[in-house]
Amino acid sequence: MKGDEQIRLHTLKPPTGSRKPRKRVGRGTSSGRGSTSGRGSKGQKARSGAKIRVGFEGGQMPLVRRLPKLGGFTPRNRVEYAEVNVSKLDRFDAGETIDPARMAEAGLVKKAEARVKILGNGELKKGLNVKAHAYSHGAREKIETAGGTAEVI
Repeated sequence: MKGDEQIRLHTLKPPTGSRKPRKRVGRGTSSGRGSTSGRGSKGQKARSGAKIRVGFEGGQMPLVRRLPKLGGFTPRNRVEYAEVNVSKLDRFDAGETIDPARMAEAGLVKKAEARVKILGNGELKKGLNVKAHAYSHGAREKIETAGGTAEVI
């Protein structure tokens, strides 16, 4: 546009070369899109009214049906616990304070930073002060019955 013309809605035009005319299909051999009209020769997609549903593989068993069924899902925010049974805590001295770092030293858990859950399998004969991230109901009872404390970190 020239500098003295104002831009108005009726004067707006797309830049030259930005808009192409659509390809007209099936209008004679010399048009470049005649005869088979860009569909190739023969086959399911060359026929009129050809519609192939998503996932159709020409009669071959579809991928969706070839894969095994998967059960459930894994939640993104799942918290993994290192599990320690009450019976394993019996190796410590009475009155001792046991936390994840101490359990790692004794070889009950692999890493001192692991989240630890105490489970109620077995017996506890000593009163221990246990510090863990979680307890089963039975484990908490057994620790307190033996004269110890179960503290959540």
